[in-house]
Amino acid sequence: MTEIAFDRRMLEALVCPVTQSVLSYDADRQELVSQAAHLAFPIRDGIPIMLVTEARRLD
Repeated sequence: MTEIAFDRRMLEALVCPVTQSVLSYDADRQELVSQAAHLAFPIRDGIPIMLVTEARRLD
């Protein structure tokens, strides 16, 4: 399976849907991380999935 690159410029336009705070990009896990909400949103096929129901809880 080929991984589609995430456009880092998109990160400037995206905020956490829960807290409206900035997100950080985790290239290894292909996730956008909201430290404020303790959630990691997956990036699938180069598209960030900004749904809370799809996010992984950070411990």
